Amino acid sequence: MTQVVDITEAAAFHIQEMMRNNKEEGSYLRVSVKGGGCSGLSYAMGFEQEKQENDELFEEHGLRILVSREDAPILQGTKIDFKQSLMGGGFTIDNPNAIASCGCGSSFRTAKVAGTPEEC
Repeated sequence: MTQVVDITEAAAFHIQEMMRNNKEEGSYLRVSVKGGGCSGLSYAMGFEQEKQENDELFEEHGLRILVSREDAPILQGTKIDFKQSLMGGGFTIDNPNAIASCGCGSSFRTAKVAGTPEEC
C-alpha cells in the first residue's frame, strides 16, 4: 500500500516536540477519522504505544505513523502541515477526498462517507 498521509517537516518537528513534552518518545502517531463534527467526520491525531493488527505503518521525518485500514481510503493523499502566524500556530489538514467541510476546517465528509453530522 502507498503512503496514506504526507506529514511535512514542520508538522513532524512540532509532533516530535509534543512527544518529548508528553514523554511519548518512541510512540506511534495515529492519524484517524471519527464520526461527528458539523460536516459528519472529524480528524484525530494521538500517540499510541502499540501497532494494531489492522493498522498500516508508514515512516516520515522520523515519525512512525499508524492509519487503520478502515480509515486509509478516507485519508489517502491527505497532507498534514503546521502553519505559524501572528495569532499562533496550528496543524492544517488538506484532504483531497473531502467534498464538503465546515468553517472550522476540522470537520468534513467525502463522496463515499458522510459520517454522523452534528449541529455546529
